Amino acid sequence: MVICISALYGLFVGAIPGLTATMATALLVPVTFFMDPVPALAAIVTMEAMAIFAGDIPGALVRIPGTPSSAAYVEESYALTQRGKAGYVLGVDVSVAAICGLMGAIILILLAPMLAEVAMQFTSFEYFWLACIGLSCSVLVSKGSLLKGLVSLLIGLMMTTVGVDITLGYPRFTFGITDFLNGFTFIPAMIGMFGVSEVMRNVSTEDSNYNTVAVQTKRMFSGVLTTIRKYKLNVGRAGLIGTFVGILPGAGADIGAWIAYAVSKKFSREPEKFGTGHIEGIVDAGTANNAGLGGAWVPALVFGIPGDSITAIVIGVLFMKGLRPGPMIFQQTPEILYAVYVTFILANLILIPFGIMAIKAGSQMLKIPRNMLMPAILMFCIVGSFAINNTTFDVGVMLACGILAYFMEANDIPVAPAILGIVLGRLLEDSFMVSMIKSDWDLTIFFQRPVSAILGVITIVLWSGPFIAVFRKWRIDRKGKTVGTRKG
Repeated sequence: MVICISALYGLFVGAIPGLTATMATALLVPVTFFMDPVPALAAIVTMEAMAIFAGDIPGALVRIPGTPSSAAYVEESYALTQRGKAGYVLGVDVSVAAICGLMGAIILILLAPMLAEVAMQFTSFEYFWLACIGLSCSVLVSKGSLLKGLVSLLIGLMMTTVGVDITLGYPRFTFGITDFLNGFTFIPAMIGMFGVSEVMRNVSTEDSNYNTVAVQTKRMFSGVLTTIRKYKLNVGRAGLIGTFVGILPGAGADIGAWIAYAVSKKFSREPEKFGTGHIEGIVDAGTANNAGLGGAWVPALVFGIPGDSITAIVIGVLFMKGLRPGPMIFQQTPEILYAVYVTFILANLILIPFGIMAIKAGSQMLKIPRNMLMPAILMFCIVGSFAINNTTFDVGVMLACGILAYFMEANDIPVAPAILGIVLGRLLEDSFMVSMIKSDWDLTIFFQRPVSAILGVITIVLWSGPFIAVFRKWRIDRKGKTVGTRKG
């Protein structure tokens, strides 16, 4: 009963933009006061698995990701929806969510202690390079001009500089406004850039195809099995990426989804289709997104160090129940570990029937007339933004970011790199400044640790790739001109 009720709760929260799985977990904590440890953890695990998948539903239908990790592939999903393939997209989403949720659970069961040891080797130096790789991926996978993708990324990074400096404690770019001291919250900015901009785009044009697009729920899984078989190597690769990134304390599924999407485009046989509605990108990013859930529980259970914001709350719940997460949990309370393992398996098994039910309910959204749907979407955007910190300032941030994104897309500047810049900007700055303070401003320290050096080389290769491509093109053009001159 607890698992079923938590599943419905997670689906509802995940499908509403702004109401994240972290917020849902926080709201669930008072209820866990009156529950035993096993059902309390089962409720959180089930709710998390359902909420992460449910974030794909509004992303595919109205281009508003319900959860931050869905932002990596929202453009692909929405483009396919506009071609009448919403049912197919959501069928693939729920299938890979269940499969890779199970994959993450199996890895959690078999390799938890060993993987946690690897994750503990990551310091501020490795996190700096990891943030650089994530930011690089957002530019490389953005559709259109590479320069415009970089401009979008810089806009997002500039937004993260607003607030109190982490090293000196000095306010930056606050203009005397106290609300700016904490900087911009990521969720309102994401809702505005995807939600409000979409509302503005639809009300500014007379024609809209919202009402002409139908979700074929009866044949939702037609072709899904074929797609998964075709991209089985992608599923395995992205599952490993998502699980490993999820294990890194504080990294979460967001970075994993972006990295898996970039890797997918890099090794795809059809990279030119990415950004236009290509199912391969959805398979990879959706796989990493859901596989990362199990990974985040590894450091939380083995060392008592949260893998993401949800497991940070889980650690608090464990302490509240008189349990101490850490290496001794394997000997003292192994039943807690087994309960988490079994719940992960059950939650992902029931994800498909509950997911189908949520997709059928969500598909009714497209039958609503546009003059009623757009105000309703805007209302949910406002409610979701306000609910983060219960301040009207976040609502203002959401509206401002929506207007900014509208003009960015009007000039063919992609929004996704700006979103990831806001997500990773703080991690990038924090890791760099902590590393510099530890090394007395010696930049070579970033290449003195083996893992850090490997990540640094990967980052430099990613950065040099576009320049090498431009240089090769220049050499080919120069040779062509030289040959033409000789013939003349």
